[in-house]
Amino acid sequence: MKSKAIRLKSVKEYYFSQKLREVAGLMKSGRDVINMGVGSPDLKPHPHVTNALSSAMKHPRANMYQSYQGLPELREAIVNFYKKFYKVTLDPNTEVLPLMGSKEGIMHLSMAYLNPGDQVLIPNPGYPTYASVTRLLEAETILYPLKLENNWQPDFNTLEALDTSKIKIMWLNYPHMPTGTDANEKIFDRLIKWAKKSEILLVNDNPYSFVLTKKPKSILSRPGAQQVAVELNSLSKSFNMAGWRVGMLSGKAEVLKEVLKVKSNIDSGMFFGIQQGAIAALKTKSNWFKELNLIYQKRKVLMMKLVNNIGASVDIESVGLFLWAKLPQGAPCAEEFIDEILYKKNIFITPGTVFGTQGEGYVRFSLCVSEATIKEAIKRMES
Repeated sequence: MKSKAIRLKSVKEYYFSQKLREVAGLMKSGRDVINMGVGSPDLKPHPHVTNALSSAMKHPRANMYQSYQGLPELREAIVNFYKKFYKVTLDPNTEVLPLMGSKEGIMHLSMAYLNPGDQVLIPNPGYPTYASVTRLLEAETILYPLKLENNWQPDFNTLEALDTSKIKIMWLNYPHMPTGTDANEKIFDRLIKWAKKSEILLVNDNPYSFVLTKKPKSILSRPGAQQVAVELNSLSKSFNMAGWRVGMLSGKAEVLKEVLKVKSNIDSGMFFGIQQGAIAALKTKSNWFKELNLIYQKRKVLMMKLVNNIGASVDIESVGLFLWAKLPQGAPCAEEFIDEILYKKNIFITPGTVFGTQGEGYVRFSLCVSEATIKEAIKRMES
């Protein structure tokens, strides 16, 4: 065989792909490992969602190819969802594009806009896929640091000093993963103004806006946003549908038109039954989120005890599905720290360095585990 693509030299296998194989190996050998590393909701979707999927199987169109833009009813459901919860008005025909998960959207957006040599602003710490996709497309990653002393928000002095002539995209992720910092509308406004002046596309990745937040927020609700910004969203976290792979891209029609050129050449439409389930989910009443957050709040309180047991500290105001814990003074590096706990206590948590150099000295705990499981982890740490 001839050699592999040169672009593969720029990326490694996704951390969780490799690490979960290691964890699976430990479990296969007989060790009872508690996985607190991954944000895969353990709770079930609303019964209306699974009922809609089941009913859809009997539909004559269930096994046919579907539209690349999704069912009109799904686009309408997304529009109504954004209107109800974010106070954002969208055109269902031009400003909404259903996706097979928002991770797909990261690749499609990047393929639509990036050429070799282009530059992309990426948060540090931040979701690793932003950087890996950028490198796969032979564009250049420009990391912008997020720091505790600035409440994990962009430093505008740093942004203003940048040469933006080659920068095409700036990735945002608020509420932020992994730090749990909530969206700040004043920061959104400053970013919109700066992006417009710099001719940069803002992309806010927004899957956590309903998890332990007081109010869901969207960058698209801010004045001028739809001139320079689009938003990725997902049903994975807020509706317990991670394995269903349902997301959406919303905002500037011109951007979505270009993304559709990429998407329509890569997949053949989302399964009919999953789209029907997504429609049902998007119609769920507000009480759904309140009930979920009662569960997550109880888990968070318990998880704080576990964090205290390892001598770490967290921001109690953080939101989302994770706790971002600062390790105690003198602790080993994050990766050594989590491996010690994995092999001594059979508990897997995520090292902060997975999310960038600014994650050194931090570890991340997932709230996607039951209270009973958290109590067992506490017991193990105390033994």
